[in-house]
Amino acid sequence: MSEGRGKQIPIWFFIGVTLLVYGGLILLYGLVRWDDPAKKATAMSHLHADVWWGALLAALGIFYTVRFRPGRPADGGENPS
Repeated sequence: MSEGRGKQIPIWFFIGVTLLVYGGLILLYGLVRWDDPAKKATAMSHLHADVWWGALLAALGIFYTVRFRPGRPADGGENPS
């Protein structure tokens, strides 16, 4: 019965993929609109929050995707049995 449990994909893998996709889109949007004149009217637009948050989300997405990728042992080592 325990053989089937090894084939499950952790939910954290899907969360990582979602964070990676959303972070990549936000980062790309921020880079494309870096020098947009309409954005200059916004308060503190010089901080480029969309670039920073996109990079943070993408980094978290990469971490979760790699850490919980399918086929990786859940305990980080070999099975004692």
